[in-house]
Amino acid sequence: MKARQVFAIVLISASTALASMWGYNRFLAGRTYYYSQDSSKMPVNYAKFFDGQKYGNGPVDFVDAASAAIPGTVHIKTKATRTVSNNLPKNNPFSDLFGFDPDDFFGNRLHSIPEMASGSGVIISEDGYIVTNNHVIDGADDITVTLSNRKSFKAKLIGIDPSSDLAVIKIDAKGLPFLLYGNSDDVKIGQWVLAVGYPLTLETTVTAGIVSAKGRTLDINTRQSATPIESFIQTDAAVNPGNSGGPLINTEGKLIGINSAIASPTGSYAGYSFTIPVNIVKKVVADLMKYGTSQRAYLGIRYAPDNATDEQKKDQGIKDGDGVYVLDVPINGAAAEAGIQKGDVITKINGNTINSAAEMVGTIATYRPGDRINLTYQRNGKEITVPVTLRNNTGTTEIVKNSVLDKLGADLESLNKKDAATLGVKGGIVVKSISDKGLLSRSRMEDGFVILKVNGKEVYSVDEFRKILENATDNSVRLEGIYPGYDGPFTYPLKLNGGDQ
Repeated sequence: MKARQVFAIVLISASTALASMWGYNRFLAGRTYYYSQDSSKMPVNYAKFFDGQKYGNGPVDFVDAASAAIPGTVHIKTKATRTVSNNLPKNNPFSDLFGFDPDDFFGNRLHSIPEMASGSGVIISEDGYIVTNNHVIDGADDITVTLSNRKSFKAKLIGIDPSSDLAVIKIDAKGLPFLLYGNSDDVKIGQWVLAVGYPLTLETTVTAGIVSAKGRTLDINTRQSATPIESFIQTDAAVNPGNSGGPLINTEGKLIGINSAIASPTGSYAGYSFTIPVNIVKKVVADLMKYGTSQRAYLGIRYAPDNATDEQKKDQGIKDGDGVYVLDVPINGAAAEAGIQKGDVITKINGNTINSAAEMVGTIATYRPGDRINLTYQRNGKEITVPVTLRNNTGTTEIVKNSVLDKLGADLESLNKKDAATLGVKGGIVVKSISDKGLLSRSRMEDGFVILKVNGKEVYSVDEFRKILENATDNSVRLEGIYPGYDGPFTYPLKLNGGDQ
């Protein structure tokens, strides 16, 4: 009998396991029973599974692989303080009557809520560099790493890439055991894999499963980035809250991915887990360690999503078939320069077949701006291959430098002269919007705030604001400003590195 089940895709950090369920996928789950047969009596058209293969020569032994991975897998615990405040620019109906805001009198304008989280990580160098998920350490004031021998260290944040949900941290230690990178391009559907980590606050735990799919996209990194990278390896190895950031290894003990998410109706293991391929991990980690930010390459196209409905396909003229259908080609992009047009179907990158948008995104994510690829596409029944020089999100091939403004997580704009005159100030910085990621999201600041001073010094432009923050010798700065239409001023303290890291 067939029955319907609803599954949610969730991040597997222990602190957010129940709160981060989203993206429902419906599917039919049925039972099919297979009976063993003598291979010598198989029909001649049986897919030739046994041909030329030594199949069933004994059980697979995971001892050596597990022994190699356990010492290089760490337990990560984080602490963060979330500030909940009533200190908003509002007109309390009793303010005019009493001459003050009653919220001030009752003292309920500001209170802090401590939060703790737990996850896993992978040591990638003998001197203490560790890769984990961005969602494991996001917003942490304090990061503690515990090795498999139970020695603990305070960690500092090296860099994050929300698009791929990866982060690099470092502990002050030498001579550490570390995992070797494998090659996720060599991963095959059906091969054995092991997931290692610290699920449910347990000690090091190893589970086994097989690769059940590649190139999966779940739309979960859209919570962290407007330009997500998703090309997951799907496995049925048991993964639970706390496994986030831990390794997926092959039977040789080599790292083939970082565990990131599970499919579950409850937040705990229910069948499938999803892993960031190590070839993406290698590239992002190298960028974070060298530049402090990921050097993201873009092809410069708008493409049809893998989950497009029949109605969407009809409306946008998307044709069924293998490859990625190009919906639009913005000017000044890499694809436009190479002559790619709307309606083309991308089928290969450097000779490797591209079957889905997720595969294309995952492949491009392993390159940097300025790298050159050979792109194969179909147009009017003809297959064409052209060289394409990839670019960054600004349309150039230059290295992108990590700015302190990126850490703020806000859309900033210099106050124009007209608005400055209306407010009676010389100038300032308008905080147009604050995302739920970044340093400002952890303050009491609200959208629309106008920053007038930093540490008592007046600021008149975003560039000037950036330079002041970059040259700040203290970890903390004090932002002063006003909310148009409300009595002020308001002051917000801010830690530039997000805490004691």
